[in-house]
This record gives sequence, structure tokens and C-alpha cells, in this order.
Amino acid sequence: MSSVRPFHALDLFRFNAANLDPLTENYDISFYLNYLARWPTYFCAMENASGRIMGYIMGKAEGSYWHGHVTALTVAPNYRRLGLAKTLMDELERVTDTLYKGHFVDLYVRVSNEIAIGMYERLGYSVYRRVVDYYSGSRPGEPDEDAFDMRKPMKRDKKRESVRENGRNFRVLPEDVY
Repeated sequence: MSSVRPFHALDLFRFNAANLDPLTENYDISFYLNYLARWPTYFCAMENASGRIMGYIMGKAEGSYWHGHVTALTVAPNYRRLGLAKTLMDELERVTDTLYKGHFVDLYVRVSNEIAIGMYERLGYSVYRRVVDYYSGSRPGEPDEDAFDMRKPMKRDKKRESVRENGRNFRVLPEDVY
């Protein structure tokens, strides 16, 4: 049995099994605490019956055209392929729809992460645009990697205007990332 619950600051000392993954972006503690303070309803952990963190999702509400954004979603390797990521995404979408009345949920995913892209497509997300050099190289000398900006419309976007694909490539500037 597993349960979704609000993420707590002390979870930062307990989530390594889920967080230490080559495809999971890692941030400093102040970044996580900033999200926890500003968007607590968008930051959830999933734990098993013994209290072990199996995965988490961290997001935020943003934009003048209100939407939810998935900043990080990860599930520990031992708990993958059990539908936990879908459960966490469902919770973030519920918060976007009901609490923030958002138009859509978006996320960025590495273009090379085919497994995640397939999962997001099964959850109803589609590629909105390609963001050039969004991810910096993992190690010095490695090239930067592009990201897909994937979106899913929420109930408020009845005409699906938020997901109209425009086929353009975008370059994210440092001042665009926060």
C-alpha cells in the first residue's frame, strides 16, 4: 500500500533513493525549500506502508496565462512501472485544475528520454515545442541537450488553445530559468 502526502522539509534527508538517478535533476536545498514555501500544494511525496519515500513530484503555478508546471517527477528504481508516476501527475493536475484553475500543465523532458516521453504521451501530454540547449551537459565537455516542452490542457482550456503546436524551436536564456 502506498499513499500520496504533502512533502515536508525533513523529507529532503530521506528522498535519496528516489532522487539519485541520472535523469533526475538535482538542486540545492534552498531550491527545494523555496518551492516548498511558495507552492506547498504542488510538492508531494509518495511513500510505502513503512514510510519509505518511493517518489515525489515538485511543481509550481506560473505565468500570466495561469498553468501548472512540473519541475521534477521521479520514482525510485525499485518502484517503477507500478503507476506511481501517474498517481503523482494526477495529483498535480488536480491541484492545477481545482485550486489554481489553470489552463494547462507543462513540463520539460530531455529529447533523449524516450521512456518518459512515452509515459507523458500516455498521460495525455503532447509536444508543444522543442527548447534548444535547455539541459546543460552532465559533465564538462559534454554537449547541452534539447528539451521538449510538453503540455496537457486542463478543463478551463475548452478549445485546447494551450497545446496548439507551433513547430518553433526556442532557446532559453539564463534569465528565463528560475
